[in-house]
Amino acid sequence: MKFLHTMIRVKDVDAALDFFVNKLGLIETRRKDVPQGRFTLIFLATAEGEPEIELTHNWDQEEAYSVGRNFGHLAFAVDDIYALCEKLQQEGVTILRPPRDGRMAFVRSPDLISVELLQKGDAQPVQEPWASMPSQGEW
Repeated sequence: MKFLHTMIRVKDVDAALDFFVNKLGLIETRRKDVPQGRFTLIFLATAEGEPEIELTHNWDQEEAYSVGRNFGHLAFAVDDIYALCEKLQQEGVTILRPPRDGRMAFVRSPDLISVELLQKGDAQPVQEPWASMPSQGEW
């Protein structure tokens, strides 16, 4: 397993970038605008290839985020998303967002911290029982 990023939601992109880039010295490693979802993802790191902070800007967010709501999730790259999800499930962990696409799943820690699991490399072929398993709860 490899630690990838931590996501936080930001209301004001310019203020966030001023803080993280201009004041702390992080570099923007990549950016993705998603018009259909009305959000932008901006990834920052201390150096290329290092774990990142993912700034998520929801375009229509008008009010400030409450404490706790602005923190999103931890993310880890895993060797076999299906095997890990099966192991976690057998150990009593609820798979909140199953890896239906062979690429991404979400679980939560006992303290309700969202953890994103991402398949290393290409997505695995879609397979059951994951393909038809619904999401549940918040993630």
